Amino acid sequence: MNTRQEVLDYGLSFENAYLDMPFKDKNWQLVRVKDSKKTFLWTYERDGYINLNVKPDPDWRDFWRSAYKSVIPGYHLNKEHWNTIILDGSISEDDIRRMIAESYDVITDTPTKRIYEAVKKIPKGHVATYAQVAALAGEPKMARAVGNALHKNPKPDEIPCFRVVNSKGELSKEFAFGGKEAQAKLLIEDGIEVDDFKVDLDKYKMNLP
Repeated sequence: MNTRQEVLDYGLSFENAYLDMPFKDKNWQLVRVKDSKKTFLWTYERDGYINLNVKPDPDWRDFWRSAYKSVIPGYHLNKEHWNTIILDGSISEDDIRRMIAESYDVITDTPTKRIYEAVKKIPKGHVATYAQVAALAGEPKMARAVGNALHKNPKPDEIPCFRVVNSKGELSKEFAFGGKEAQAKLLIEDGIEVDDFKVDLDKYKMNLP
């Protein structure tokens, strides 16, 4: 991955990504995320090389800088939060892709996204409480936010929100799953016993890692 076009093509392969050239200087071409309009990839030519500005995971920022001489603190951006990748041929293509993907993940990270990812971790034949999902999402105190997110679940076939119950093992109210019997039916199909719209947490609650 040595050309700007290769980089842009990869950046634009991410969900809801689009190309933007917001400055008079067309050397700066950015890849943003729709809705939030946040930028996760800056591309520009400097000193004869294509440069990329990406936002690293804070735990990986210094690692990338130490692993490659051509990864430096962000040029023209906050050096605490951004890295610059100089495409001089010294960085493996896999790691360039990894840093771009990492930047996309950092930019698109939201509590709701973390909640959905946490729900995906509930294994078949088990349930989790709202508090457990909140803990898996990294915010133990946002159990109420879990309920709000699940009521707006955009992909119920991929995000099994029917596996989430309250702290007593009780199923959600009827409006949340399209009918009073819907969640119970899905749980039963999942191999979980439901008694009077309640699940035995001692038997079916998942164990947190």
